[in-house]
Amino acid sequence: MAEHVFHLKASWPGLRNGIGEIEAGNLKTQVSIPPEMDGPGVGTNPDEMLLGAAATCYIITLAAIMERSGLEKEELTMESEGIVDVTKGVITYKKIIHHPNVVLKADATEKEIELARRLAKKAETSCMISRAIKGNVEIELEAIVEVAVG
Repeated sequence: MAEHVFHLKASWPGLRNGIGEIEAGNLKTQVSIPPEMDGPGVGTNPDEMLLGAAATCYIITLAAIMERSGLEKEELTMESEGIVDVTKGVITYKKIIHHPNVVLKADATEKEIELARRLAKKAETSCMISRAIKGNVEIELEAIVEVAVG
């Protein structure tokens, strides 16, 4: 069994509405509470970072399984949304919605289009971050598969 260990350093000199810093590998940024939650909104925040982790894990996983399947793409882009619920002062990360857009080569067959749809679904269940938050945060997928205009 192989294990990968990731390290993060954090500094938080202030109180609730302070501004901290984190550093983990190539990631170095300021962090604070977002303005939507009455914070200063400096740098990034845990909500954006969870969304970023889920989205990047998903899109990398999708690209990798497409490559392993021999499915060629013209373009792969995505937008994602994170839904946070605040009920009676309790903040809950409720849902993440991924909107991947897969554009296949102009000569893609119907079989390849269907394969791309299946792989888009498989990537969500194969992604390490999706598996880590399963049962706590709902993940929804609204994939679009298109063929490039030749």
